[in-house]
Amino acid sequence: MAEAVAEAKRCLHCKVPQCKKGCPISNDIPEWIHELSMGNMGNAMAIINNKSNLPAVCGRVCAHERQCEGNCVLGKKGKHIDIGKLERFIADFDSEMRLTQERIPAKDRGRVAVIGSGPAGLTIAGILARKGFAVEIFEMEPEPGGVLMFGIPEYRLPKDVVRNEIRKIEQLGVVFHLGVCIGQDLTVDQLFDQGFDAVFMGTGAGKPKRLDIPGCNLPGVRQAIWFLRRVSLYNAGLIGRDEVRVNEGEKVFVVGCGNTAMDAARTALRMGASEVTIVYHRTIERMSALRAEYDDAVREGVKFRWESSISRILNTDGVLDRIIINHDGKDETVMADKVILAVGSQPAARIVSTSKGIEIDEKGYVLTRDEPYGMTTRKGLFAGGDVTNRPATVVHAMQDAQRVAEGIERYVDAVRLLRNL
Repeated sequence: MAEAVAEAKRCLHCKVPQCKKGCPISNDIPEWIHELSMGNMGNAMAIINNKSNLPAVCGRVCAHERQCEGNCVLGKKGKHIDIGKLERFIADFDSEMRLTQERIPAKDRGRVAVIGSGPAGLTIAGILARKGFAVEIFEMEPEPGGVLMFGIPEYRLPKDVVRNEIRKIEQLGVVFHLGVCIGQDLTVDQLFDQGFDAVFMGTGAGKPKRLDIPGCNLPGVRQAIWFLRRVSLYNAGLIGRDEVRVNEGEKVFVVGCGNTAMDAARTALRMGASEVTIVYHRTIERMSALRAEYDDAVREGVKFRWESSISRILNTDGVLDRIIINHDGKDETVMADKVILAVGSQPAARIVSTSKGIEIDEKGYVLTRDEPYGMTTRKGLFAGGDVTNRPATVVHAMQDAQRVAEGIERYVDAVRLLRNL
């Protein structure tokens, strides 16, 4: 506490706070830092809750160096305020002490179904529940959280932190239906038949892209999303160690250089791989991963091969054992046990193919409109997050969800008004 208050007192409380401008969700950073500097933890948490439903998550996984902290004026004079750590501290303190007891309005403004419990879905649910909507979340996994629970490694985002954030959203009156796959167990049409006034589709981009190279269909080639999910399930005791498929002593190559690639590489080391190398076709200056994530990966022993690509994956009797890496027009054959692909993802077609009137673009992303913001070509069905190809990070998904929540609010209010005329 003393350390946090001392850090908070360093804030200059700028008249035009650049930290707030740098935050995608326009978090009122100077205001809650001021409350923290005086030890007013409850007030600080209340200010944060006005803009964020996932502060303990954002405090850990946001790209602070490119957003709030990167815009702090103190960074030009020495050291920026550690905004991420302060937000994390407040959120963790609030969870541990159970400080926040919000007054929840009556759920009489309408019923909203939310498909998916990732950052976008949880944000939508929290915002609308606080505004008097009855919200129900439908999640296909056995536990809510989406990418927060199954896509981000434990060392970066402890699962108990995610569970605490979800508990707070449950306390707002949000109902969770787990193990329900929309598009398989239920369709969007059936949700509307159940009396929901609006449906939000926040299913993310869970279908990984593949590389069109010889050998990419070998059993030793896995998608980063698949691998990270398996490790999360293993850590939760839901599957056996053999189902993770990266074994002790193996040489692993990761293709791609975003944050997911860094997560996959560092996780492979934690699962016992003897050597992990990231292969990237561009230079370090053009990687999409945060520099801090790269620095951490290097410290842990991850190797990098820049301006290189895997041109062929080889096998002996169907078992992957070598790859050919091309660099500067020259091929080199190296020993390998596993290849993990982290080259992006796109939406699955499960919901679109089982529901009427949902239009998508040529890449499979759901088309939405600006008025009301986020509504698809299917009346009453809204979409946001990665499924629409807008966000790239947790906080950007939350930013998009805030705007969609406003669109849902206006739409449901208008429909119910017309219905009562």
